[in-house]
Amino acid sequence: MPTRLAPVDVLVVGFGWTGAIVAQELSDAGLKVLALERGAWRDTPTHFAPTFDQDELRYYWRYELFERLAHETLTFRNDAAQTALPMRRLGSFLPGANVGGAGVHWNGQIWRFLESDFVARSHNLSRYGKVAIPDGMTIQDWGVSYRELEPHYDRFEYLCGASGKAGNLNGQIQAGGNPFEGPRSREYPNPPLQLTWPPTLFGEAASRLGYKPFPHPAANLSRAYVNPLGVQLGPCTYCGFCEKFGCGNYSKASAQTTILPVLMRKPNFTLKTECEVTKINRDSTGKRAVSVDYVDASGQIFEQPAELIVLCAYILHNVRLLLLSGIGRPYDPDTGEGLVGKNYAYQITSSINLFFDDKIMNPFIGAGAHGMICDEWNGDNFDHSRLGFIGGGYVGVVQTGARPIETHPTPEGTPSWGGTWKRAIAENYLKTMSVVTHGSVMSHRGNYLDLDPTYRDVYGRPLLRMTFDFTDNEHRMSDYITDRASEIARAMGPREIKINKRSGHYDIVPYQTTHNTGGAMMGADPKSSVVNRYLQAWDVPNLFIMGASAFPQNPGYNPTDTVAALAYWSLEAIRSQYLKSPGPLVLA
Repeated sequence: MPTRLAPVDVLVVGFGWTGAIVAQELSDAGLKVLALERGAWRDTPTHFAPTFDQDELRYYWRYELFERLAHETLTFRNDAAQTALPMRRLGSFLPGANVGGAGVHWNGQIWRFLESDFVARSHNLSRYGKVAIPDGMTIQDWGVSYRELEPHYDRFEYLCGASGKAGNLNGQIQAGGNPFEGPRSREYPNPPLQLTWPPTLFGEAASRLGYKPFPHPAANLSRAYVNPLGVQLGPCTYCGFCEKFGCGNYSKASAQTTILPVLMRKPNFTLKTECEVTKINRDSTGKRAVSVDYVDASGQIFEQPAELIVLCAYILHNVRLLLLSGIGRPYDPDTGEGLVGKNYAYQITSSINLFFDDKIMNPFIGAGAHGMICDEWNGDNFDHSRLGFIGGGYVGVVQTGARPIETHPTPEGTPSWGGTWKRAIAENYLKTMSVVTHGSVMSHRGNYLDLDPTYRDVYGRPLLRMTFDFTDNEHRMSDYITDRASEIARAMGPREIKINKRSGHYDIVPYQTTHNTGGAMMGADPKSSVVNRYLQAWDVPNLFIMGASAFPQNPGYNPTDTVAALAYWSLEAIRSQYLKSPGPLVLA
């Protein structure tokens, strides 16, 4: 039997970006908050000190900052006719582990979604008609609008000290920014990062072709900054080790660099690390969460009661915990019934390598969101009539840093090993760059998450099973924007280019993005969503589920800014409404 502990006001499960935001806000409201994190403690001066070498072998190739698949993994298949097998090695995505989660090793690419992204179904039906949404595509509106989230986007960006240039201030288009973005209430807290030659060349070429390039919005700081919590951050040094690494300069926003210096001092907040939650317990009615069971590092089992439970784990773990706890009806793709696990989505990417004879690119100089972007083909910024797809993505040069083990592009026809390969790397390393695309994935009936019937974890629980493949919609969209990217690449005047389209079935082996979404989607109706517009579970009103699991489909941007904005939006409702009168915030 689990050892029952004293109750707390709020229990936070998982302690990355959303866990830190939730704990900060609800402890500020005077509540006793406990966070349970299954990983270990990590802080900037101890684990990411500037005196440390950025050891690429240790941090990326040996997965120092990521989940250990020997402890927990998932099974994967492209479609229901296949047998899912366990993922034994990290590849396509890199979930974070330990305090701070994936926010430690993210790039700092801090995007707001487009206004039309939040009404994907109704907007596309209105503009293009029923033909735009084929059979099997299960996209939905979010139940919340860009304008409702705008103050919360703004709050997170000022917490992070985001660097960028507004393109739309209160409805007025601004020169140098993204003209397609939704209206902002104020400018970014910091100016854009300084640009090296590759993004500068891209911007010049895109402008000559009549497009409107703008600097990538970044949670890498362009100058010293003190955030609203009083935490000081430093300017980026363009070391090239943002992506997949922790930052010791306090110049990449993370929970460690923005919130924890304040939160960890609070007497009404407690963090327990190396404590893995295994189940959410409910009362006899099934309508109220009363506690969670968790296992500590010594293997002891505890029951932790709480008045309010907030799931803040990674999307895959949030969905799995719901399924293991029997909360909500699991999705069945054969009948279309059930909701938990439905509308899993990912993202689709491509790239073009450029090789020059007369230009030195110094690709090792970079930052996680250091670049220039064109947004002409994102979302519904362009006419999709007769194109055979909806959705889109951005195109740009994002120079994150050409790390030596990971980065060695070579021209078409180069052998993959041997002396000729080595010479090609030496000859081209300083004279190469990439144009990239980053595209949306619409949700489809056959893409979903459920519990595997065969494979189990160390505690005897079923592993999560992922069933996913790109559809014709994604391939047509990605091919279209890759062709647009190729036009800009050629306008930059390289000796040659190498186009890397995303063809065939989705492959879980090569790294792509860590942007998994869906499985506990939000919406306006309990018949078609797991959580309401405030991320409150329809079935269990004292349970809130943060993170990208709420996305009904995946837009063409990186998700973190929207994940944080949704958390602040939910917390505003919790503080102003739920705490005064606990219960459903939206009547079904």
